[in-house]
Amino acid sequence: MRIGIVNDNNMALEALRRIVNSMHGHEVAWLARDGLEAMAKSSDDTPDLILMDLIMPGMDGVEATRHIMQQSPRAILVVTASVESNLALTFEALSAGALDAIKIPEESETDQALKKKISDIAKILGKNEPEPKAPGPMNASNINRNSLLIGIGASTGGPAAVVEVLSALPASFSAAIVVVVHIDKEFAPGMAEWMNDMVDLPVRPVKEGDRPKAGEVLLAATNEHLILTHEQTLRYTPEPRHTPYRPSVDTFFSSMAKHWHGKAVAVLLTGMGKDGAQGLKAIRDHGWHTIAQDEKSSVVYGMPKAAASIGAAVDILPLNQIGQALNKLVKKENYSLSHIDGV
Repeated sequence: MRIGIVNDNNMALEALRRIVNSMHGHEVAWLARDGLEAMAKSSDDTPDLILMDLIMPGMDGVEATRHIMQQSPRAILVVTASVESNLALTFEALSAGALDAIKIPEESETDQALKKKISDIAKILGKNEPEPKAPGPMNASNINRNSLLIGIGASTGGPAAVVEVLSALPASFSAAIVVVVHIDKEFAPGMAEWMNDMVDLPVRPVKEGDRPKAGEVLLAATNEHLILTHEQTLRYTPEPRHTPYRPSVDTFFSSMAKHWHGKAVAVLLTGMGKDGAQGLKAIRDHGWHTIAQDEKSSVVYGMPKAAASIGAAVDILPLNQIGQALNKLVKKENYSLSHIDGV
Protein backbone atom coordinates (compact mmCIF):
# COMPACT_ATOMS: atom_id res chain seq x y z
CA MET A 1 0.00 0.00 0.00
CA ARG A 2 1.34 3.46 -0.94
CA ILE A 3 1.00 6.01 1.84
CA GLY A 4 1.20 9.81 1.84
CA ILE A 5 2.31 11.49 5.08
CA VAL A 6 1.29 15.03 6.04
CA ASN A 7 2.93 16.73 9.04
CA ASP A 8 4.63 20.09 9.58
CA ASN A 9 6.92 18.72 12.31
CA ASN A 10 10.13 17.31 10.85
CA MET A 11 10.68 14.85 13.71
CA ALA A 12 7.11 13.53 13.46
CA LEU A 13 7.38 13.33 9.68
CA GLU A 14 10.57 11.29 9.92
CA ALA A 15 9.14 9.02 12.64
CA LEU A 16 6.05 8.27 10.55
CA ARG A 17 8.19 7.66 7.46
CA ARG A 18 10.29 5.11 9.38
CA ILE A 19 7.20 3.34 10.70
CA VAL A 20 5.67 3.01 7.23
CA ASN A 21 8.90 1.84 5.65
CA SER A 22 9.36 -0.77 8.37
CA MET A 23 6.06 -2.43 7.45
CA HIS A 24 6.08 -5.21 4.87
CA GLY A 25 4.03 -4.38 1.80
CA HIS A 26 3.83 -0.64 2.48
CA GLU A 27 5.83 2.30 1.15
CA VAL A 28 5.86 6.07 1.46
CA ALA A 29 4.38 7.71 -1.65
CA TRP A 30 5.26 11.28 -0.66
CA LEU A 31 5.73 13.66 2.27
CA ALA A 32 3.88 16.98 2.72
CA ARG A 33 4.23 19.69 5.37
CA ASP A 34 0.78 21.30 5.20
CA GLY A 35 -2.70 20.78 3.79
CA LEU A 36 -2.13 22.69 0.56
CA GLU A 37 0.97 20.67 -0.29
CA ALA A 38 -0.92 17.47 0.55
CA MET A 39 -3.77 18.42 -1.81
CA ALA A 40 -1.34 19.15 -4.65
CA LYS A 41 0.68 15.97 -4.16
CA SER A 42 -2.45 13.87 -3.72
CA SER A 43 -3.80 15.19 -7.02
CA ASP A 44 -0.58 14.39 -8.88
CA ASP A 45 0.16 11.08 -7.18
CA THR A 46 -2.85 9.35 -5.63
CA PRO A 47 -1.86 7.21 -2.62
CA ASP A 48 -3.91 4.42 -1.05
CA LEU A 49 -3.82 6.06 2.38
CA ILE A 50 -2.94 9.49 3.78
CA LEU A 51 -1.65 9.95 7.34
CA MET A 52 -3.00 13.44 8.08
CA ASP A 53 -1.84 15.80 10.83
CA LEU A 54 -4.37 18.25 12.27
CA ILE A 55 -2.56 21.42 13.39
CA MET A 56 -0.54 22.85 10.51
CA PRO A 57 0.20 26.34 9.14
CA GLY A 58 -1.86 27.52 6.19
CA MET A 59 -4.42 24.81 5.51
CA ASP A 60 -4.96 22.51 8.50
CA GLY A 61 -5.79 18.80 8.41
CA VAL A 62 -9.54 19.28 8.67
CA GLU A 63 -9.75 21.52 5.61
CA ALA A 64 -7.32 19.34 3.66
CA THR A 65 -9.39 16.26 4.48
CA ARG A 66 -12.57 18.00 3.37
CA HIS A 67 -11.08 19.09 0.01
CA ILE A 68 -9.45 15.72 -0.71
CA MET A 69 -12.64 13.80 0.08
CA GLN A 70 -14.63 16.10 -2.21
CA GLN A 71 -12.18 15.91 -5.11
CA SER A 72 -11.06 12.27 -5.03
CA PRO A 73 -12.13 10.29 -1.94
CA ARG A 74 -9.55 7.99 -0.40
CA ALA A 75 -8.63 6.59 3.00
CA ILE A 76 -7.37 9.24 5.43
CA LEU A 77 -6.09 8.41 8.91
CA VAL A 78 -5.76 11.36 11.29
CA VAL A 79 -2.48 11.10 13.22
CA THR A 80 -2.24 13.75 15.92
CA ALA A 81 0.30 14.52 18.64
CA SER A 82 -2.33 15.19 21.31
CA VAL A 83 -5.68 13.48 21.74
CA GLU A 84 -7.02 15.61 24.59
CA SER A 85 -6.32 19.04 23.11
CA ASN A 86 -7.46 18.20 19.58
CA LEU A 87 -10.80 16.45 20.17
CA ALA A 88 -12.96 19.06 18.41
CA LEU A 89 -10.72 19.16 15.34
CA THR A 90 -10.50 15.37 15.29
CA PHE A 91 -14.28 15.01 15.10
CA GLU A 92 -14.43 17.69 12.42
CA ALA A 93 -11.93 15.68 10.37
CA LEU A 94 -13.85 12.43 10.94
CA SER A 95 -17.06 14.16 9.92
CA ALA A 96 -15.32 15.48 6.80
CA GLY A 97 -14.41 11.94 5.76
CA ALA A 98 -11.32 10.78 7.67
CA LEU A 99 -11.57 7.04 8.29
CA ASP A 100 -10.15 6.99 11.84
CA ALA A 101 -7.80 8.79 14.20
CA ILE A 102 -4.85 7.82 16.37
CA LYS A 103 -2.10 9.49 18.38
CA ILE A 104 1.47 9.70 17.08
CA PRO A 105 3.51 7.30 19.24
CA GLU A 106 6.01 9.12 21.45
CA GLU A 107 9.59 7.97 21.83
CA SER A 108 8.74 6.00 24.98
CA GLU A 109 5.73 4.32 23.37
CA THR A 110 5.45 1.36 21.04
CA ASP A 111 4.41 1.97 17.45
CA GLN A 112 2.37 -1.26 17.29
CA ALA A 113 -0.99 0.50 17.66
CA LEU A 114 -0.31 2.69 14.63
CA LYS A 115 1.03 -0.25 12.61
CA LYS A 116 -2.08 -2.29 13.41
CA LYS A 117 -4.31 0.62 12.39
CA ILE A 118 -2.53 0.89 9.04
CA SER A 119 -2.73 -2.88 8.51
CA ASP A 120 -6.45 -2.89 9.29
CA ILE A 121 -7.07 -0.09 6.81
CA ALA A 122 -5.13 -2.04 4.18
CA LYS A 123 -7.45 -5.00 4.73
CA ILE A 124 -10.49 -2.74 4.41
CA LEU A 125 -9.23 -1.29 1.15
CA GLY A 126 -8.43 -4.74 -0.18
CA LYS A 127 -11.95 -5.91 0.67
CA ASN A 128 -10.70 -9.43 1.15
CA GLU A 129 -11.62 -10.05 4.76
CA PRO A 130 -13.71 -13.17 5.51
CA GLU A 131 -17.44 -12.71 5.60
CA PRO A 132 -18.94 -12.74 9.09
CA LYS A 133 -20.86 -15.85 10.01
CA ALA A 134 -24.60 -15.58 9.83
CA PRO A 135 -26.23 -15.46 13.27
CA GLY A 136 -28.03 -18.49 14.56
CA PRO A 137 -31.81 -18.62 14.93
CA MET A 138 -33.41 -16.56 17.67
CA ASN A 139 -35.40 -18.26 20.38
CA ALA A 140 -38.89 -16.89 19.75
CA SER A 141 -40.06 -17.85 23.23
CA ASN A 142 -37.74 -15.23 24.72
CA ILE A 143 -39.14 -12.30 22.74
CA ASN A 144 -40.68 -9.42 24.65
CA ARG A 145 -42.52 -7.65 21.86
CA ASN A 146 -42.93 -4.43 23.86
CA SER A 147 -39.26 -3.41 23.75
CA LEU A 148 -37.40 -1.64 20.96
CA LEU A 149 -33.68 -1.38 20.36
CA ILE A 150 -32.18 0.82 17.63
CA GLY A 151 -28.68 -0.03 16.44
CA ILE A 152 -26.73 2.52 14.41
CA GLY A 153 -23.48 1.74 12.59
CA ALA A 154 -21.16 4.11 10.72
CA SER A 155 -17.58 4.70 9.64
CA THR A 156 -16.14 7.35 7.29
CA GLY A 157 -18.03 10.58 7.92
CA GLY A 158 -19.89 8.79 10.70
CA PRO A 159 -19.66 11.17 13.67
CA ALA A 160 -21.49 14.00 11.90
CA ALA A 161 -23.96 11.59 10.30
CA VAL A 162 -24.83 10.00 13.65
CA VAL A 163 -25.31 13.43 15.21
CA GLU A 164 -27.65 14.49 12.41
CA VAL A 165 -29.78 11.40 12.95
CA LEU A 166 -29.86 11.77 16.74
CA SER A 167 -30.57 15.51 16.51
CA ALA A 168 -33.99 14.70 15.06
CA LEU A 169 -34.95 12.64 18.12
CA PRO A 170 -36.59 14.31 21.15
CA ALA A 171 -35.46 13.89 24.76
CA SER A 172 -38.65 11.83 25.30
CA PHE A 173 -37.66 9.32 22.61
CA SER A 174 -38.92 5.94 23.84
CA ALA A 175 -36.40 3.49 22.45
CA ALA A 176 -32.90 2.39 23.43
CA ILE A 177 -30.07 3.29 21.05
CA VAL A 178 -26.63 1.71 20.66
CA VAL A 179 -24.10 3.30 18.29
CA VAL A 180 -21.06 1.57 16.79
CA VAL A 181 -18.59 3.79 14.90
CA HIS A 182 -15.12 2.84 13.67
CA ILE A 183 -13.15 5.07 16.02
CA ASP A 184 -10.11 4.46 18.22
CA LYS A 185 -10.79 3.98 21.94
CA GLU A 186 -8.80 7.10 22.81
CA PHE A 187 -11.37 9.25 21.05
CA ALA A 188 -14.57 7.49 22.12
CA PRO A 189 -15.08 9.32 25.46
CA GLY A 190 -14.50 12.64 23.71
CA MET A 191 -16.93 11.69 20.96
CA ALA A 192 -19.61 10.96 23.57
CA GLU A 193 -19.04 14.40 25.14
CA TRP A 194 -19.11 16.07 21.72
CA MET A 195 -22.37 14.32 20.85
CA ASN A 196 -23.90 15.28 24.19
CA ASP A 197 -23.47 18.95 23.30
CA MET A 198 -25.40 18.50 20.06
CA VAL A 199 -28.34 16.18 20.78
CA ASP A 200 -31.20 16.13 23.29
CA LEU A 201 -30.73 12.50 24.31
CA PRO A 202 -27.99 11.64 26.84
CA VAL A 203 -24.96 9.94 25.28
CA ARG A 204 -22.33 7.92 27.14
CA PRO A 205 -19.71 5.25 26.38
CA VAL A 206 -20.75 1.63 26.92
CA LYS A 207 -19.41 0.03 30.08
CA GLU A 208 -19.12 -3.74 30.39
CA GLY A 209 -22.45 -5.14 31.59
CA ASP A 210 -24.59 -2.13 30.60
CA ARG A 211 -28.15 -2.76 29.45
CA PRO A 212 -29.76 -0.77 26.61
CA LYS A 213 -32.19 1.70 28.18
CA ALA A 214 -34.97 3.73 26.62
CA GLY A 215 -34.12 7.37 26.06
CA GLU A 216 -30.35 6.81 26.26
CA VAL A 217 -27.64 6.54 23.61
CA LEU A 218 -24.78 4.13 24.33
CA LEU A 219 -21.58 4.39 22.26
CA ALA A 220 -19.12 1.53 21.68
CA ALA A 221 -15.90 2.71 23.32
CA THR A 222 -13.05 0.22 22.95
CA ASN A 223 -10.97 -1.31 20.14
CA GLU A 224 -12.73 -4.61 20.77
CA HIS A 225 -16.13 -5.55 19.38
CA LEU A 226 -19.38 -4.73 21.16
CA ILE A 227 -22.01 -7.46 21.42
CA LEU A 228 -25.42 -7.92 22.98
CA THR A 229 -25.72 -11.08 25.09
CA HIS A 230 -28.69 -13.39 25.65
CA GLU A 231 -29.04 -11.77 29.10
CA GLN A 232 -29.62 -8.40 27.35
CA THR A 233 -26.33 -6.94 28.58
CA LEU A 234 -23.59 -5.36 26.50
CA ARG A 235 -20.04 -6.62 26.61
CA TYR A 236 -16.79 -6.35 24.70
CA THR A 237 -15.04 -9.24 22.96
CA PRO A 238 -11.87 -9.59 20.84
CA GLU A 239 -13.70 -12.05 18.55
CA PRO A 240 -13.81 -12.16 15.60
CA ARG A 241 -10.10 -11.41 15.42
CA HIS A 242 -9.91 -11.55 11.61
CA THR A 243 -11.95 -8.43 10.83
CA PRO A 244 -10.13 -5.14 10.21
CA TYR A 245 -13.21 -3.22 11.35
CA ARG A 246 -12.95 -2.52 15.08
CA PRO A 247 -15.43 -2.27 16.61
CA SER A 248 -17.36 -4.19 13.96
CA VAL A 249 -20.89 -3.10 13.05
CA ASP A 250 -21.55 -6.56 11.60
CA THR A 251 -20.64 -8.18 14.92
CA PHE A 252 -22.99 -5.94 16.90
CA PHE A 253 -25.90 -6.14 14.45
CA SER A 254 -25.57 -9.93 14.30
CA SER A 255 -25.67 -10.15 18.10
CA MET A 256 -28.83 -8.00 18.07
CA ALA A 257 -30.46 -10.36 15.60
CA LYS A 258 -29.49 -13.38 17.67
CA HIS A 259 -30.18 -12.21 21.22
CA TRP A 260 -32.49 -9.19 21.45
CA HIS A 261 -35.74 -10.17 23.21
CA GLY A 262 -37.94 -7.64 21.52
CA LYS A 263 -38.16 -5.69 18.29
CA ALA A 264 -35.26 -3.90 16.65
CA VAL A 265 -34.41 -1.32 14.01
CA ALA A 266 -30.94 -1.08 12.48
CA VAL A 267 -29.46 1.89 10.63
CA LEU A 268 -26.32 1.74 8.48
CA LEU A 269 -24.71 5.07 7.65
CA THR A 270 -21.82 6.34 5.53
CA GLY A 271 -18.57 4.39 5.58
CA MET A 272 -15.74 2.85 3.59
CA GLY A 273 -15.79 -0.91 3.04
CA LYS A 274 -18.75 -3.20 3.69
CA ASP A 275 -18.94 -3.63 7.46
CA GLY A 276 -22.54 -3.81 8.68
CA ALA A 277 -24.12 -5.11 5.47
CA GLN A 278 -24.37 -8.76 6.56
CA GLY A 279 -25.55 -7.78 10.03
CA LEU A 280 -28.21 -5.50 8.57
CA LYS A 281 -29.36 -8.39 6.39
CA ALA A 282 -29.61 -10.66 9.45
CA ILE A 283 -31.83 -8.10 11.18
CA ARG A 284 -34.06 -7.72 8.12
CA ASP A 285 -34.32 -11.51 7.82
CA HIS A 286 -35.87 -11.53 11.31
CA GLY A 287 -38.61 -9.26 10.03
CA TRP A 288 -37.27 -6.11 11.68
CA HIS A 289 -36.96 -2.72 10.03
CA THR A 290 -33.66 -1.69 8.44
CA ILE A 291 -32.46 1.61 6.98
CA ALA A 292 -29.40 2.42 4.87
CA GLN A 293 -28.19 5.91 3.98
CA ASP A 294 -28.45 6.83 0.32
CA GLU A 295 -25.51 7.48 -1.99
CA LYS A 296 -25.99 11.21 -2.48
CA SER A 297 -25.86 12.08 1.23
CA SER A 298 -23.03 9.64 2.11
CA VAL A 299 -19.46 10.90 2.51
CA VAL A 300 -18.36 7.48 1.25
CA TYR A 301 -21.00 5.17 -0.24
CA GLY A 302 -19.36 1.91 0.76
CA MET A 303 -21.09 0.27 3.72
CA PRO A 304 -24.64 1.38 2.74
CA LYS A 305 -23.97 0.35 -0.86
CA ALA A 306 -22.89 -3.13 0.25
CA ALA A 307 -26.11 -3.42 2.27
CA ALA A 308 -28.27 -2.24 -0.62
CA SER A 309 -26.60 -4.70 -3.01
CA ILE A 310 -27.68 -7.71 -0.92
CA GLY A 311 -31.18 -6.44 -0.16
CA ALA A 312 -30.43 -5.74 3.49
CA ALA A 313 -32.22 -2.38 3.65
CA VAL A 314 -35.98 -1.99 3.84
CA ASP A 315 -35.54 1.76 3.30
CA ILE A 316 -32.73 3.68 1.59
CA LEU A 317 -33.01 7.28 2.74
CA PRO A 318 -31.15 10.60 2.62
CA LEU A 319 -29.40 11.36 5.90
CA ASN A 320 -31.77 14.21 6.77
CA GLN A 321 -34.78 11.85 6.64
CA ILE A 322 -33.48 9.01 8.80
CA GLY A 323 -34.17 10.62 12.18
CA GLN A 324 -37.70 11.48 11.07
CA ALA A 325 -38.20 7.88 9.96
CA LEU A 326 -37.13 6.60 13.39
CA ASN A 327 -39.59 8.96 15.09
CA LYS A 328 -42.41 7.66 12.89
CA LEU A 329 -41.49 4.03 13.56
CA VAL A 330 -41.53 4.54 17.32
CA LYS A 331 -44.85 6.40 17.25
CA LYS A 332 -46.38 3.77 14.97
CA GLU A 333 -45.54 0.98 17.41
CA ASN A 334 -46.61 3.15 20.39
CA TYR A 335 -43.60 2.13 22.48
CA SER A 336 -43.28 3.56 26.00
CA LEU A 337 -40.34 4.09 28.32
CA SER A 338 -41.64 1.55 30.81
CA HIS A 339 -41.49 -1.19 28.20
CA ILE A 340 -37.71 -1.10 27.97
CA ASP A 341 -36.59 0.01 31.43
CA GLY A 342 -37.60 -3.34 32.88
CA VAL A 343 -35.66 -5.45 30.38
